[in-house]
Amino acid sequence: MNFIELPDQINNVADREAQPAALQPPRSFRPLLQHKLAAGFPSPAADYIEKGLDLNAYLVQHKEASFFFRVVGESVSGAGILDGDIVLVDRSVNPCHGHYVLAVVDGEYTLKRLHHLHGVIELHPENPSFAPIRLVEGQELQLWGVVTAVVRKYRV
Repeated sequence: MNFIELPDQINNVADREAQPAALQPPRSFRPLLQHKLAAGFPSPAADYIEKGLDLNAYLVQHKEASFFFRVVGESVSGAGILDGDIVLVDRSVNPCHGHYVLAVVDGEYTLKRLHHLHGVIELHPENPSFAPIRLVEGQELQLWGVVTAVVRKYRV
């Protein structure tokens, strides 16, 4: 199961609703270059600066409903979401079949792909080492939000 590391500011459901602004990082504009990036040697592109890029403005569509979480585990590694990545979860997006969702199953947070077909709901991992979560009668499921972006920092 992929567990999600919750920031201290949102330890319980009431806090998650009350403090979205506390999780919004400050704006930081970086240059966005017009030049298409080939995977070879870079060309001098200083003359091709288009405009500044604010990653918050680029990634976050619904500021009050969006939260960043750190991924812990490998259950969705086949989707390119790796242990240590940061995912952006938007609570205002309606979860649909095929979306990656932050779900709460019997009080446990998990990140999986939502399968909702023919009235049956399952949460599928993207790693063959993990089994799908097939909900049975009596289990509690809350679809907390939809993953809209993944942020990964490469270490050098």
